[in-house]
Amino acid sequence: MKLLAKALQKAAAAADTLTGKKFSLLVASSLVATTGIVAVGASSSSGLSPMTAAAVQALVEEEGAVIASAPAPAPEYTPSSSPEGAAGPVAGGDTCAGCSASPPAPPAEEEKPEPKAPVVPPEEETGPASPVQHVFLISLASPGYEAAFGTSSQMPYLSGELRPQGALLSNYSLLETTPLPNGIATISGQPPNPATKENCGSYKDFASPSANSSGIVAGEGCIYPVETLTVADQLVGSRLRWHGYFEGMADPEGKPDSCVQPEPEAADVPNANGYTSRLNPFVFFHSLLDLGDCNENDVPLDELAGDLKKADTTANLSYISPNLCNAGFHGTCQEGATEGAAAADAFLAKVVPEILSSAAYKQDGLLIVSFGASDPAPADPAVTPPADPRKVGGLLVSPLLSPGATDAAAYNPYSLLRSIEDLFGLDPLGKAGGAKVKSFATAFTAGNGGD
Repeated sequence: MKLLAKALQKAAAAADTLTGKKFSLLVASSLVATTGIVAVGASSSSGLSPMTAAAVQALVEEEGAVIASAPAPAPEYTPSSSPEGAAGPVAGGDTCAGCSASPPAPPAEEEKPEPKAPVVPPEEETGPASPVQHVFLISLASPGYEAAFGTSSQMPYLSGELRPQGALLSNYSLLETTPLPNGIATISGQPPNPATKENCGSYKDFASPSANSSGIVAGEGCIYPVETLTVADQLVGSRLRWHGYFEGMADPEGKPDSCVQPEPEAADVPNANGYTSRLNPFVFFHSLLDLGDCNENDVPLDELAGDLKKADTTANLSYISPNLCNAGFHGTCQEGATEGAAAADAFLAKVVPEILSSAAYKQDGLLIVSFGASDPAPADPAVTPPADPRKVGGLLVSPLLSPGATDAAAYNPYSLLRSIEDLFGLDPLGKAGGAKVKSFATAFTAGNGGD
């Protein structure tokens, strides 16, 4: 019953967030996708997903269904020649063989019980609420931990200006050096597979997807089945908002467009602006593709500045990715342009001040500077000892944190997802729910500034 109550509440919450565009997309969606979402969402331990709620809402509105309890009809009375009190009510309560010819007067109008609407119990308390309500996550390519945060840093804005304002995650490590598996793990808790490790050279579905009790999908593939949820699904189901902002995202004609992905079975080829789907993990989930969430919330980076103007137009989770060049990937910039760590640092110096000056950040914000891939500058092995390219570090900046702190706990992309879920009171997805996965959300819920 508790799971059902939670599912009903989440369904109601998601239905309240539907816009006209999303609702029309829902109605126009494939029957297979909708039924799959409803069936899996209803049996999921994390409750109904936003798509499930939308499907249920569509069915309710179509049928005009109203659930309410009403008083039972009063029994009918018929005159009888039997001796008074000789017989009791007939089974079913429809007639009364032994009652007097005159039925009792009906109760006064004010005494009639009013129909009662169903009451959905509130969700169980899961602990203290986080003061953080706006998270900004910037994903870059790492030049290596020392090149980012060391004494000879190649990123002076990150290490010299931002680092003193925030808390350094000195032991944050990647799962893989390529961007796609880390991005997918960050938003869904799904582990790398052979296809995602190679950045999915072909944009295709899993051949025969199967998930275990934790929702982890086995096998090899790129586009996850509709029942595999992301933190974006969770946020919408909790009446919260998300946005992905991607630099250079455009349609084949070069016009800014949302939720851009390759054609089915096609290769992922960066466009002329340096946008590539390997930096956009949201386009790899049917839960977001099939019912319009991706089209509505996965947008070009140019829209960020307008959304930051007011707190109520700023999403609760903003996932921000520059193009290949500005993310810090070598060999992706125009000839003569700054590349590598310097390009990534310049991107931060341009975008971060806009975030830090926004009303949402000042009110209850958290900026996460995260490295979602590793791309160090070529080094001379005879001079520079090889470093672990997966150890990249990270930085948390927030008016709710003590500046200059260092957190040396072992974190990874699953920890990043778990921390975001904890901040918003969401259940952990996939491997983010592992017993050994650490969360830095305690720095906020416990009211401290790190270790």
